[in-house]
Amino acid sequence: MKKNEIVLEYIKNLPEGTKISVRGLAQALHISEGTAYKAIKDAENLMLVTTIPRVGTIRRKQKDPFFDRLTYEVITDVVEGTVLGGHGGMGMELHKFLIGAMTIDEMVKYITPGDLVILGNREDAQEAALKAGAAVMITGGFDTLPHIKELADKLSLPLISTSYDTFTVATLINKAINESMTRKKILYVSDVMTYNPIYMTPQQTVKYWKKLYTETKHTRYPVVDSKGMLVGMVTSRDVATASDDDKIGSI
Repeated sequence: MKKNEIVLEYIKNLPEGTKISVRGLAQALHISEGTAYKAIKDAENLMLVTTIPRVGTIRRKQKDPFFDRLTYEVITDVVEGTVLGGHGGMGMELHKFLIGAMTIDEMVKYITPGDLVILGNREDAQEAALKAGAAVMITGGFDTLPHIKELADKLSLPLISTSYDTFTVATLINKAINESMTRKKILYVSDVMTYNPIYMTPQQTVKYWKKLYTETKHTRYPVVDSKGMLVGMVTSRDVATASDDDKIGSI
């Protein structure tokens, strides 16, 4: 195993939230700081770690890196937050957020229903944002008043608390939005693959192939053995000159 692979494996086994530094890795694994630096960059690309302003590089929570919608569930994971209310709206997709660092009257002018407003422990502003149709992110790890939680539940608007400060939260959400936009431009194998595909075995007949074609209109099927291992592919060209009783394994 190469040094880089050893370091990546070490990082994978670290508990979530563990701070990671070039010097610390180099000392722990008796490697050069250059090797440690390269491994951390590779770990970032593999989404094993994330760099947070004013915090540093930490082992990130493992989750599906291929989310296709930036929902409030995803955002809550990104900021390592706690949902205080509005659970019914956690599946909504985030499109825009704003920082409510202004008077309530001015803040409301900028809110569009469905937005996310980032606030501190200003209960009056939290309530106003919810009534304007926005989800609310409370920074600094603060809780809020019971009637605000009830309002969030009633409106099904997420009310989330995170221990990070406003600057860090805005940075993390911006990064998540950019990653989401990038992924939407990339076509993954999972986007086009067929789950639980229809298949044939060598013992089945051409007649059965024709039955499958009538039902599915597919012109080719994978052929697997008794262990489920792929042994070939049978297509319309293969069966064109075969009789109905011919076995798939013989054509």
